[in-house]
Amino acid sequence: MIYTLTLNPALDYRMQVQDFKTGQVNRTSSEKILCGGKGINVSTVLHHLGVETTALGFLAGFTGAAVSVLMKQAGVPQDFIMLPEGNTRINVKLIAQQETEINGRGCVIDRNSMNQLWEKLDNMQDGDTLVLAGSIPDSLPDSIYCDIMKRYQDKNIRFAVDASGELLKKALTYKPFLIKPNHHELGELFGVKLHRPAEAVRYAQKLQEWGARNILVSMAEKGAVLLCEDGEVYQQAAFRGNVISSTGAGDSMLAGFLAAYEKSGNPLQALYLGISAGSASAFSEDLATKEQIAELFKKLIKS
Repeated sequence: MIYTLTLNPALDYRMQVQDFKTGQVNRTSSEKILCGGKGINVSTVLHHLGVETTALGFLAGFTGAAVSVLMKQAGVPQDFIMLPEGNTRINVKLIAQQETEINGRGCVIDRNSMNQLWEKLDNMQDGDTLVLAGSIPDSLPDSIYCDIMKRYQDKNIRFAVDASGELLKKALTYKPFLIKPNHHELGELFGVKLHRPAEAVRYAQKLQEWGARNILVSMAEKGAVLLCEDGEVYQQAAFRGNVISSTGAGDSMLAGFLAAYEKSGNPLQALYLGISAGSASAFSEDLATKEQIAELFKKLIKS
């Protein structure tokens, strides 16, 4: 089972504007409301790929209820805790000449609700995977990912961490199975800008020295690099195509990687499926389907 944990989920309000201008009234050419949050995206793509998964986290208010309904309609297994107060945040994704995002802050997570989460996590079994993905609300300490890994360090749980900044850095203490920074997040840890895969490899190796076992660095149109704990380094270019939206592409890459690794244990196959899933989502208005991912994956296998 691959569990995902989204501590700060959202409703994503995605709007497309042909010629966006600040300080004026702009009208959309299309709009869509989707479930948001890295862990939710990962579980959705895992579900599309036929992998057993459950999305965990917190929801609140009418927006949280809407997230739950949308996930039920999509058939994505969920076991969220409903908070007693507040509303799940709304994130605005504006697609115009450039992509612009305005993300809400999130809810207050009370002690009782957090205790309920611990009870759910206690049910994890040896061999399960837990994806710790995305930002955390202000009501939780920035050590929360560390706290979770510490609590279950004696269980045979694979931890995959998709976070940035200090949240990611602190998580390395407990040697997660996989981390998935993008090249911007990796560069920010060292105060540099990374443009080429070779640069990403050099700095990712430093994260291995700090505790990360396997590192998957997504690099947008340049594809991704994978550093394995046995010292192997793989690189794969991204597919060329019409990018409709990059939102969820990195989460899809993580889902594809975990799906393939769960079945085969082969890191190169996992990288190929990750690239295929990430690209397929980028070329779609929504998260990629199994058929869209499979079409790209076949091209990689044949090449």
